[in-house]
Amino acid sequence: MNNGIRIAAPRRTRAGKLRIDCLEKNRAVPAFLGVVAGLTVLSLFFLQIDWLRLASRIPDIGSIFWKLLHFDLSRLDLIGEALLETLSITVLSTLYSLVLGLLFGMLAADNIFRVRWFSRLLKSFFTFLRAVPTPVWVLLMMVCLGMGASAGIAGLCVHTTAFFTKSFAESFESIPDETLEALEATGVGRLGIFLNAVLPSTLAQIIAWTGMRLEVNFSECAILGMVGAGGIGFVISSCIQGYEYGTAGVAIFLVFLIAYGIERVFVQIKKRIR
Repeated sequence: MNNGIRIAAPRRTRAGKLRIDCLEKNRAVPAFLGVVAGLTVLSLFFLQIDWLRLASRIPDIGSIFWKLLHFDLSRLDLIGEALLETLSITVLSTLYSLVLGLLFGMLAADNIFRVRWFSRLLKSFFTFLRAVPTPVWVLLMMVCLGMGASAGIAGLCVHTTAFFTKSFAESFESIPDETLEALEATGVGRLGIFLNAVLPSTLAQIIAWTGMRLEVNFSECAILGMVGAGGIGFVISSCIQGYEYGTAGVAIFLVFLIAYGIERVFVQIKKRIR
């Protein structure tokens, strides 16, 4: 027995190596796979996918991608303006959410102010915000603010702030209690402990979360533009609907290029901090 988990007697494999089986975990794996298989069958039955029709359309995928690869640079100015708008929405929504996420993450962490009931309440509230997909928040903001970049920024901020709050709170809670108690013993206040100990210790994690979310927000901006939130998504959607595949291909390629660039920049920043 080890922490309540039964471990079978060691046996040897055909190669002569020892094999230790954890009985409880080995039983859980088939049960998990069985549940997944059952849910998959139920989902396929509910959706009633016409597999023959789907298979007949597979060759069209190659032809569409071939058309997208025939880049048309005649509307590069429009693409550049739309990309600039998308980047602005991405940066602003991530920046606003970062500030709010740090504030609410500090309040939601159990080990900062140690008001457990308030921390639980705050985490539950932001769990609800995260459960609603970003496009839904953007559509709600479009009803309130009208179509355009402002609705995109506000909708992204809601979901991104909820994401940062959970991520930062968990990062703050990873600081050992002994460290915080030692600082308390010296007379440092809660806010001082957060600013001078917790925040610097979790800076690498904060940058990692920020870089990942910035990349996600940029990708989501490209999608949200298709529903009227502005940016490169609107250009891609309009070009595809107008059979301007060459222009759409240029826009999609630049979206991939910028997303990859964002990832590499934050990887280098995190390496320098470490």
